[in-house]
Amino acid sequence: MSFRIAAYGVCLEQGRVLLARHVAECGATTWTLPGGGVEHTEDPFDAVIRELREETGYEGVVERLLGVDSRVIPAAAARAGVEHQNVGIFYRVRIVGGRLRGELTGATVEPTWTPLVEVPALRRSSLVDTGLALAQTLPATGHVDSTPVGGLIQH
Repeated sequence: MSFRIAAYGVCLEQGRVLLARHVAECGATTWTLPGGGVEHTEDPFDAVIRELREETGYEGVVERLLGVDSRVIPAAAARAGVEHQNVGIFYRVRIVGGRLRGELTGATVEPTWTPLVEVPALRRSSLVDTGLALAQTLPATGHVDSTPVGGLIQH
């Protein structure tokens, strides 16, 4: 089993959410939240701001911790072909500067402010639904039910 800890930013503004298109090695694309893997010795609080800057060109500040999601992706669906656990830490992030642009090097392209009403029609990572659920409900436990995968919602 492989394991990854990641930090994701939920950036909401005027009825829109900031998403970016992730391009997998096989060429498949899904919309996702800005964020990604926490580097060795890095604080997830710092990682989410670094990832936001790298993937979107924006500078941001963390407004609050939204919650934590842990999911296991079966080997048959995981990129490496082995069962994979992803622990995602979700933060509400406010944009304070920078200029919107795609990631200079990497698999995340086309950052876009997307109207919330359009999200259900997008092919997207389950991280999007989890992050939005956390932002909308603000559960005291920091936990929401796992987002079911299938149809337009991918691992």
